[in-house]
Formats: sequence, C-alpha cells, structure tokens
Amino acid sequence: MPTPSLATPASSAVGALHLSHHSSRPLSLAWLALLAFTLFWDFAGLDMVVMQAIGTHEGFPLRDQWLLSTVLHDQLRLVAQMLFLVMVVWAVWPSKNSGLPRRERLLLVGLVLLSLLAVNLVKINSRTSCPWDLQAFGGNARYVSHWLLGVGDGGGGRCFPGGHASSALAFFALCLPWLHAPSGTRRQRSTGWRWLALILFAGMVTGATQTLRGAHHPSHTLWTLLICSGISIAGWRLSQPWLQRGAAKRQALAAGKP
Repeated sequence: MPTPSLATPASSAVGALHLSHHSSRPLSLAWLALLAFTLFWDFAGLDMVVMQAIGTHEGFPLRDQWLLSTVLHDQLRLVAQMLFLVMVVWAVWPSKNSGLPRRERLLLVGLVLLSLLAVNLVKINSRTSCPWDLQAFGGNARYVSHWLLGVGDGGGGRCFPGGHASSALAFFALCLPWLHAPSGTRRQRSTGWRWLALILFAGMVTGATQTLRGAHHPSHTLWTLLICSGISIAGWRLSQPWLQRGAAKRQALAAGKP
C-alpha cells in the first residue's frame, strides 16, 4: 500500500497545509445526501429500470465477458486482498517513516476490516437474490424489494449489498487522516481528496462491473458505499480522543518528559 507523504515546508508556503482539526461535518453532510439519493433511487424503483436496459429474458449478455468476469472481478478481487495484506504490514511495521502514527495506521486497518465484516454480515442474512436469478432475466426468483425484510423471492438470496464493491469501498477510511486530521496535526488535505477520488473510482468500477454482468442492482453498490463510509466516518470520529492521547504521548517523548 503506497503511503501518501505528509506535507513539506514548501507546500505550506503556498497554503496547502492546515494546522488545525479538520471538521468531519462536510463528510457527514455528504453521507446524508448520499443516503437521501439512495432512498430516492430505491423507492423510485430505478433498479429494475437499469437492469431491464442491460439484460434480456435470456439473461445478461455480459455475464461471462472476459474483461468483466476475469479481470475486473476475479483478478481485481485478488489485488484488493493483497493490498489489504500490505496495509496490515504497513500498520504494524516499526518504522518512523510510515507516513502516519501507528495508532492511526492500526485504526485504518480496523475500519477497513469492520467495513468488510459489516457488508458480509448483511449479505449472508439477506434474502434478496441477484438480478440474474430473477424470472425477468431467465431465472426462478421474483423481484422483491430488499426493504421487505424477511420476505424471500424464491431464489438463493444473499445478494445484498454489493460484496465485490466492498473490495474497493471498504478502504474509504484511507482518506480520513487528511480530510479529518486529528487536532493540531499538520496535514495536506489534497492527499485525502486524492485517496477519496481513487477509492470512489475503484468502487464505481467494481460496482458497475457486477451490474453489467447482472450480479447486482445499482442500489447494492450505493448501500455498500453507505455502509463502508458510515462505519469509517463514525469510527474515525469516535476514535479521536484515543488518537489525541497518542499524539500527546509522542509530544511528551519528543520534549524529553517521562
């Protein structure tokens, strides 16, 4: 996992640095806006509109397309797994040049893992089947909204929210050390925006891949983003006292205090 560098004195000269606590309010407001849009999407029934434009009564023509099924699904999933392992090594590596304090690195790993677990927990308990299992596309299941909790659709279920999208969106927390830096920390916010753009782009690619193949409705990716970003923002915010205690300890050690 490449470690974005902290800001330099040269960059501070052009005003790119901020020495203060970056509020999480903009991210929280963006999360609420995404929630409102996703709810609108759900209750407008736009999932089936999109899927009927992609699929036919015989299924989804792109289901087994090599680029989508092999490269952007199977191989990209392996890349995400390797990146997570690299991230774990980065978090525990006893180096002062790792880019972020160890507490922040460990917290990032924890939030990524918690996001993955949350998505999979919802998924294994979901009775929503994949689009390619629906009668409209040659399957046996009938369409039932995922809001009808506990109501089966006659298919195998376990298809909500988007699991493949979580292989990218679970890394949402990586933008937070720069967009919501701990109090008194000097960070370059542009680094956080770059991380956020990269993660959202990867999430869009993974989600679109599964939608084009008929594996997931678009809303499945939106809900995965809501789950991963919500856990990351809330977890990072609640952990600020712990991070600040670590910062105070480092400052005391640097000043030669016991």
